[in-house]
Amino acid sequence: MTVGAVDLADPHTYSRHDPHAIWRRLRADDPVHWQPAEGDRPGFWVLTRYADVQAVFKDNRAFTSERGNVLATLLAGGDSAAGRMLAVTDGARHRDLRYVMLKALSPRALDQVGDKVRANTDRLVAAAAERGRCDFAADVAERIPITTICDLLGVPAADHETLLRLTKSALSSERPDAQALDEVAARNEILLYFADLVDERRARPQDDVITALAQSRIDGRLLDEDDIVLNCYSLIIGGDETSRLSMIGALAAFIEHPGQWRRLKDGEVTVAAAAEEVLRWTSPAMHFGRTVLTELDWAGHRFRAGDIVTVWISSANRDERQFDDPDVFDLGRTPNRHLTFGFGPHFCLGAHLGRVEIAALLDALRRHVGGIGPDGEPQRLYSNVLAGYSRLPVVLAGGA
Repeated sequence: MTVGAVDLADPHTYSRHDPHAIWRRLRADDPVHWQPAEGDRPGFWVLTRYADVQAVFKDNRAFTSERGNVLATLLAGGDSAAGRMLAVTDGARHRDLRYVMLKALSPRALDQVGDKVRANTDRLVAAAAERGRCDFAADVAERIPITTICDLLGVPAADHETLLRLTKSALSSERPDAQALDEVAARNEILLYFADLVDERRARPQDDVITALAQSRIDGRLLDEDDIVLNCYSLIIGGDETSRLSMIGALAAFIEHPGQWRRLKDGEVTVAAAAEEVLRWTSPAMHFGRTVLTELDWAGHRFRAGDIVTVWISSANRDERQFDDPDVFDLGRTPNRHLTFGFGPHFCLGAHLGRVEIAALLDALRRHVGGIGPDGEPQRLYSNVLAGYSRLPVVLAGGA
């Protein structure tokens, strides 16, 4: 495989090739790589080393998120949510909107949800262990984050399945023949759903995040409907995808590395340390992107205003310059300063909750499951944004 011939914008690249082999080659030989234009699609920069990725995340003067933060929008020429959705907003507006979102996601609300997460996870894992066989993706992992974020937002239980189906299609696909329009349709359905729910909450307030956002003000003005809807979309996508794919990836890693499972099971490593390694190892969000605001030199390359720069977390989290033996799954790894939740001004709002969810899963597995084995072929996602499995059949042996 010649790395220069690989199209890093093509979702099929990540199912046809070992992406970690690509990242190793790029980190070693071409860490600031130019992906050439293809037809009407513009070219873009690909940064794969930890230090470069972290530096771009920190720098909101030379780089902006407001023209898109993933390839899907960057290559299409921009993001219509810019200046309204936190993830694609910078400057003073970003600061004010982030403050509002943090108030809505208050410690009190998160503590209450944390108790529910642990109870729900314990129930699901215990039931799966009792059955002995399951598709861990569908029967366990999919049922935890979507329930958590929907409960926070105030989404009725009857609508959880619908939103799960839509979030699973918004940035990835379970089918190799899926079209980009399928993703667009899913994203639009999510936005329409939340537009209706925001109207309901304004008429009948409840104790949930949507109501809190609907009652929030910036510079004395209530947030308008578009602000609330777009940020609900961001919360449900972010709140579901990272935790769900990390959970599925954890089981796949335990099957591949049974010695690490025994370390967790036998209490040789803490749940907290194990959760951080799961997050580093799985790196569900492969990349984020920025647009260059002002011409600058970067490691001997010239970035020009308007250039698209992508930073690859899945590569940075395996960078030999940052992590000892990065291709070793080590639940006791310390320090473990991974970039799975980003870094700097756009550090993930849901990082604490994501850690609670992963820790709850690992703790429940340790208590209810004796052994983990494969029960069929896993199915990978098709995406240039998300990495992981949509299906993972497993055998779970109960007991100690």
